[in-house]
Amino acid sequence: MSFCIITTSKEETQKVASSLATLLHPGQVILLEGDLGAGKTTFVGGVGKALGIEETIASPTFNILKCYFEARPPMYHIDAYRLEGQNIDLGLEEFIEGDGVCLIEWPRYIALLFPKDYLKISFYHVEGDKRKLVFEGQGKEYLSLVEKLEEKING
Repeated sequence: MSFCIITTSKEETQKVASSLATLLHPGQVILLEGDLGAGKTTFVGGVGKALGIEETIASPTFNILKCYFEARPPMYHIDAYRLEGQNIDLGLEEFIEGDGVCLIEWPRYIALLFPKDYLKISFYHVEGDKRKLVFEGQGKEYLSLVEKLEEKING
């Protein structure tokens, strides 16, 4: 099952992210696919804010990983962009399989590390701040998550 939504502003993208955040629990993995500037980090910011993170969330491109232990549940934000073709033995599995929610930008560069079940969100730049977001669940838990999100957003 997949669910598609068009957002027309950064605020609307963050509102969708906030709706998803209310459905998340520890151990869940969210893969974020899309070109540079497609809205992945904006979306992560919306999830983080809904989980109680007060600081502005920026892409951890140069750090690879940012941990937000104050979030409930904790949130781990991985940006694998700089890992293309690199040795990925960095201990990221501890966070991907950890006690928090893990959001991964550019997941194709660390595909060997994520579990068989996950939520994938594909971001497409339409024009201006308009974005198309496609939610696809892999595995029973995530198929249910997509269904709940669609019900929450569409009423």
